[in-house]
Amino acid sequence: MAMIDNDWLPALKDEFHKPYYAQLFSFVKNEYATHVIYPPSEDIFNAFHFTPLGRVKVVILGQDPYHNEHQAHGLCFSVQPGQEIPPSLVNIYQELHDDLGCRIPNNGYLEKWARQGVLMLNTVLTVRAHQANSHQGKGWEQFTDAVIEAVNAQDRPIVFLLWGRPAQMKASMLTNPKHLILKAPHPSPLSAYRGFFGCRHFSQANEFLKAHGEEPIDWQIEDIVTV
Repeated sequence: MAMIDNDWLPALKDEFHKPYYAQLFSFVKNEYATHVIYPPSEDIFNAFHFTPLGRVKVVILGQDPYHNEHQAHGLCFSVQPGQEIPPSLVNIYQELHDDLGCRIPNNGYLEKWARQGVLMLNTVLTVRAHQANSHQGKGWEQFTDAVIEAVNAQDRPIVFLLWGRPAQMKASMLTNPKHLILKAPHPSPLSAYRGFFGCRHFSQANEFLKAHGEEPIDWQIEDIVTV
């Protein structure tokens, strides 16, 4: 694992010394040694590398990394360049188009969002190839709960986008009145038509940020030009 070394470290350092994390680290290390695991080990903490704690403006919560080859790279909903856009992200792009007029790009690589302060956090950070949820209940949830608590404690306005029931179960942790909590069904094809489409979360997030003197997020993902 490429260890966290920016301003997340003081916020999370206590977690690294807890018994559960020692067990989690041992489990994950063994899994990478004996199975095909996604994302690549150097990408596990990309959400933290790309979005320092002091720059977080928006939090998007996912669950499990993608479990097919060349997809997961440490940001929820995002896939590596050159990969087919997953169905949930297709629907996210459609809502962005309807909400803010964003063009639908030819790729699902969302690093641009992360670099602007969108913390794209899965609640479980690793998975076995082709085995969804295979690393649930191993300790990642306790670690990412600590991440959510660290963001909740920030003394500035932050937007939380909670899509689907698992993400919405984290709402009870969000006790800071400075933050904006937006809830909608998950953007997956199974549930997007139950209220994700039309939720206008992206424009609401930007209006909230601007109202509090923060630069809004440029949600437009550019096309990747292939030669």
